[in-house]
This record gives sequence, structure tokens and C-alpha cells, in this order.
Amino acid sequence: MGQKCENATLEILELLFLANSKPDSKKPAVLAEADLKLKVLQTLVRICSDVRAIEKNTYISLEETLEEIGRMLGGWIKSLK
Repeated sequence: MGQKCENATLEILELLFLANSKPDSKKPAVLAEADLKLKVLQTLVRICSDVRAIEKNTYISLEETLEEIGRMLGGWIKSLK
């Protein structure tokens, strides 16, 4: 499960770098994919908490960070519309 979370995180980071290098007309598609991967990562982190693979405090910290990333990503997507 930890490996899946790490892979999802790296995929999101890669998509964000890719979106940053694309022209504005092509960014929304890449950012939408990054947003989907972020939702998958949030679900994986929640599952890790549910099966007690991570402590509650760690889950809370991760979830707050992922929510902030989601807000920033949403703002980037809105700014392109």
C-alpha cells in the first residue's frame, strides 16, 4: 500500500511538471488527470488509515496536506477557464 501511495505521489508530481511546461490550451487536460490521481491518492491514504497501516495523527496531517494541494490545483484549473 505504501508503494502505491508513493507511485501515485510521483505520478501527480510528474503531471504537474508536465502541465507547467504545456501551453495554456493543453494544461486543463493534464491538470484534470493530476486531479484524478490526487483523488486516488486521498482514497489510498484513507484506506491506509482504515486498516491502521498509518497512525491517526499521520493520517490527519497527510489529509490536510492533500486537501491543500487539491485547493491549489483547483485554483490553477479555474485560472485557465
